[in-house]
Amino acid sequence: MTRNVDKDKKDIMITPGEGVGILTAHSIGEPGTQMTMRTFHLPGVVEAVPTGLPRLIEIVDAKKKPKKPVVMIYLKEKYKDMKKVEEIAEKIDEVLLKDVAKFSEDFRKRQILIRIDKDEIRQLKIDLIGIKKKIKAELGPNIKMKHKGEKVLLITKDMPLRMLRKFTNKMKNLHIKGVKGINKPVVTKDENGEWLIVAGGSNLTDLFKFEDVDPSRSTTNDIMEIYNLFGIEAARNAIVNEMYTTMKIQKVNVDIRHICLLADAMTVEGEVVSVGRHGLSGRKPSVLARAAFEETVKHLVNAAINGEEDRLRGVTENILIGQPVPLGTGLVKLTMKHETK
Repeated sequence: MTRNVDKDKKDIMITPGEGVGILTAHSIGEPGTQMTMRTFHLPGVVEAVPTGLPRLIEIVDAKKKPKKPVVMIYLKEKYKDMKKVEEIAEKIDEVLLKDVAKFSEDFRKRQILIRIDKDEIRQLKIDLIGIKKKIKAELGPNIKMKHKGEKVLLITKDMPLRMLRKFTNKMKNLHIKGVKGINKPVVTKDENGEWLIVAGGSNLTDLFKFEDVDPSRSTTNDIMEIYNLFGIEAARNAIVNEMYTTMKIQKVNVDIRHICLLADAMTVEGEVVSVGRHGLSGRKPSVLARAAFEETVKHLVNAAINGEEDRLRGVTENILIGQPVPLGTGLVKLTMKHETK
């Protein structure tokens, strides 16, 4: 980007007619090809969080869910004691039934036996009666439940074997404690020395119900969740932050204004759209511009059927037919009569 001064000495950010889109595409695309495919591990968190090119592709493709969602939880009170923060982390850590119980299936009798580990639930401070109530709430009318101590027997009536296995898997993933989708929380410090909780998964809606969680600073790398929860402006800011952070980790120096322009283009219609053929490139008003990217025959055939016109107002379509693009000096159209003696 260049800064010029006009005759009135007013600063302008760019030259009129500057190809900011092309500059942005080159400024992000060229260093993007040099980015590594590495991933890094958060300490204690099993999930490998994608960085570099894989993460960049996730962002520009507007994936509905990142491959490895991560949430960063800040607390309202800046605790100096790590133990208090660990207690909060323990409360939000999701516990599934399979984490505290063992399952065995009897396909002949159409029965499922659940053995709850007393030591495990005692350590996690979970009530045995509460677990049984949660199990009972998930049972349909054709399933009977018998229980004694830490053993729970589920008796199904004429349930197909395939459905029996599906039901077993459903019971294994039964939510017992904590916040749904939040797992493996780790207590760590940020660059300012403040305690925060980093965890795998993402569920800001339920996390914000905790009194200790600060909703104004807690965030996630799941852009679509931010969009659904806070709206398009927040999603636009999330795209900028995620792209900038991803490139910063790889030590790629890209002007923030290029990233802002791309984020604006992805969110200008009020929803988050991808850059590819199902998003920005596939929604261009120019038939030739759409056809030049992907699915050439489809776009040309549909344009012929619908009788579309191409006004040749963009860059791509003018390059295709070999005439000056409407940028820079090509943006000016001036005719004059020249008197000859």
